[in-house]
Amino acid sequence: MPGKVGGSFVKIDWRKISVPRCRARLITLTAAERQRLKKIAYSHTAAYQLVVRVQIILDAAHGYSNNKIAQRRGVTVDTVRLWRGRYRSQDGIKSLTDRPRSGRPPAFSPLQRAEIKALACQLPAETGAPLSRWSCPELAREAVTRSLAAAISASTVRRILAEDTLRPWRHQSWIFIRDPHFADKAARVLDLYARRWDDLALGDDEYVISADEKTSIQARCRCHPTLPPGIARMMRVNHDYERGGALAYLAAYDVHAARVFGRCSAKTGIVPFMDLVTQVMTQEPYASAKRVFWIVDNGSSHRGKAAADRLTARFPNAVMVHTPVHASWLNQIEIYFSIVQRKVVTPNDFTSLDQVEHRLIAFERRYNETARPFRWKFTPADLEDLLARIERHEQKERNSQQPTGCDHQPAVLNPAA
Repeated sequence: MPGKVGGSFVKIDWRKISVPRCRARLITLTAAERQRLKKIAYSHTAAYQLVVRVQIILDAAHGYSNNKIAQRRGVTVDTVRLWRGRYRSQDGIKSLTDRPRSGRPPAFSPLQRAEIKALACQLPAETGAPLSRWSCPELAREAVTRSLAAAISASTVRRILAEDTLRPWRHQSWIFIRDPHFADKAARVLDLYARRWDDLALGDDEYVISADEKTSIQARCRCHPTLPPGIARMMRVNHDYERGGALAYLAAYDVHAARVFGRCSAKTGIVPFMDLVTQVMTQEPYASAKRVFWIVDNGSSHRGKAAADRLTARFPNAVMVHTPVHASWLNQIEIYFSIVQRKVVTPNDFTSLDQVEHRLIAFERRYNETARPFRWKFTPADLEDLLARIERHEQKERNSQQPTGCDHQPAVLNPAA
């Protein structure tokens, strides 16, 4: 091709003239960066786009050209050039994420979202809805009825509630402490679990027994035999059954020796409970013990001072200790009863009450062979924290009920509440 050089035209072969090429940005990784990128590249939970971008950077660090990387990863050369350049010129691995985008305008305003959340935080009965609790479809219907939105789906309601972890369709039962001596009674029980009584350590000849009754264990005879589990099939229990009666299971648990003593009875009452006490107290080491503490709840068969006097009159070395009212969770025998419910009673498939009794006593012997003391985690420090939370809650309620004048007196706190 002719070209003008020095005022005259000469023929120039441009193919022999070197033209500078655009070189890809050099990527150099530290050991820590390489480790982080490899962890993402081999991840099964990371976003696919992020994994591809990380693989591009790792290939670039190995010295591959942009064309080669594009072939290896199934992307365009421009894509390789884009993420290679961003990683080199910006903030490393953080540059591999998408930049913020405006996106589609929100369909619901912040006020509408707040009103839907406020509706979910109300009891349905307070709004006049004949429901026991809200569900997302019901909330969506109520929001449209109240003109909070022209139209809204249940899935949108669920996403709005998820912003503040609201689940109005779930509920949890609770009971408020109303025993005026809750702190003192609970502290005595916790001290016994720690082998202390009246600020003194228990001796080797002093024992702690936790006792209670598990009532109304039924014998349900299934109309068809229970089928064992098989390949890709769980155990199958027929729904229809015939009632074979019910019995009560009374048990006493040595807290520190992890030993269970149990018996079955047709019903509960003073006599069956005292039979259980006699079963335990007439054998060693309890018969010759200095003291045996019996932790019981406030059931009718062992309630109040009369039951404590009756126990001491029968066995002078026995001391009855009551848990607070509505605080059976402080009684460790309830843990053993939950084990019995899971492993022995459920699913209930017994032909007779004799079979129920035989199974319970057989399991008791089996349990005693390998039992270890329960890892009791509720300590006196936890009790103090619980009482402090209750006190703060009561103080908040009292403050909210006080008149807004300047002449009111401060509320008197009850440390035993």
